[in-house]
Amino acid sequence: MSEPSDTGWQPLRRVPRAGPTSETAQAFSRLAVTHAISVAGDAMVTVALAGSLFFSISPTAARGRVALALVFTMLPFAVVAPFLGPVIDRSRGGRRAMLIGAAGGRVVFALLMARWVNSLLLFPLAALGLLILSKTHAVVKAALVPSTVRSPKDLVEANGRLAMLAAIVGFVTAGPSGGILKLLGAAWLLRVAALAYVGATVAAFRLKPARPATPGDEEASSPAEDQQALSRGVTLAASAMAALRGVVGFLTFAVAFDFRRTHAPTWWFGLALGGSVFGSFLGAAIGSRLRAVLREEHMLLGSVWLVTAVAVVAGRLGSRPALAALALTVGFAAAAARLAFDAVVQRDGAEAARGRSFARFEATFQLTWVGAAFIPVVVHIPARAACFVIALASGLAGLSYVSGRRALRHGSRTAAPPAVVNPVNEA
Repeated sequence: MSEPSDTGWQPLRRVPRAGPTSETAQAFSRLAVTHAISVAGDAMVTVALAGSLFFSISPTAARGRVALALVFTMLPFAVVAPFLGPVIDRSRGGRRAMLIGAAGGRVVFALLMARWVNSLLLFPLAALGLLILSKTHAVVKAALVPSTVRSPKDLVEANGRLAMLAAIVGFVTAGPSGGILKLLGAAWLLRVAALAYVGATVAAFRLKPARPATPGDEEASSPAEDQQALSRGVTLAASAMAALRGVVGFLTFAVAFDFRRTHAPTWWFGLALGGSVFGSFLGAAIGSRLRAVLREEHMLLGSVWLVTAVAVVAGRLGSRPALAALALTVGFAAAAARLAFDAVVQRDGAEAARGRSFARFEATFQLTWVGAAFIPVVVHIPARAACFVIALASGLAGLSYVSGRRALRHGSRTAAPPAVVNPVNEA
């Protein structure tokens, strides 16, 4: 109660809601807006490239064009992992600056791609330029999320909200993008994408750290220190996530080429792709709520086992509806597992090396995705056999993760745990 004064009793005043809660909420909102606009631009570019890479040519020619595109997708990670990660972590205010640069750079590359959309320069422009910057955005976004939550327990929910937003934006953007592509052509769609990246650049300028970095947060650390910062639990989680990313790449091209070989109607492609997108949305929506009852490690393992079980059923049925159902399941599992994995790295990884950690893992995941995708591109694999390959790969990944976690728990009981605290700070 307030103290009396000469003028009488003063009314009680509500303490204004300020500080970390409101600051983190505002920081998350601005990060979400930047991410949403960026995803819209990426979706337009994907639609613009899809026709020239796959559907407009024969299945035999498509294999060569797709294989070439897959090779190009690996090249950006030679830059992202060893170079951009350290830049993100060592520069003061580097994460915000890298988001601005990633969006602004994609404006330039989208316009260049529009100019040379029918040239062989399209592939290096898309891979060496725009894809590098798109992955840079993904890495920086993941590194910034811990600065937009009140506690590490909120990481899965924050990652889930961003993933849901990306899925919704991608779905909403796909329809108008297809219309622009059909009416005006790929070049004009790429120019519209450039406008979206302009909006993302403006939004990135409005980002502000929710909390100032503590001294030493942005100091450079040696590769040995970075390696020590990654716990065995993070490494195990990365192996399970890599297996799921490999399954996504393998299934995507196995289904696409099987449908083309068997002359499936075009709407079956749409059904399988739509199922995968819808599954990703469900994974983001449900996965963000699973954290209330499951630990991140259990979410990862459950996702792997789910894919294994559904792949066995789909392999036994061997029908197109079964493949579409498997695509939905894989989309769901990969999305839910990614929320858990990102939270594990954000929770257990060293804050000062977070950009390098995510860059390293993104490179590993992309190489796994490409390596698995190459198999059905260069070798014809019937749909039924593809399902059993997926069941075997995900089953082995699940067994490996279980045995690794058991060994980790056994080691923690026989050795004193290190007293290390990793606060969640903005860098």
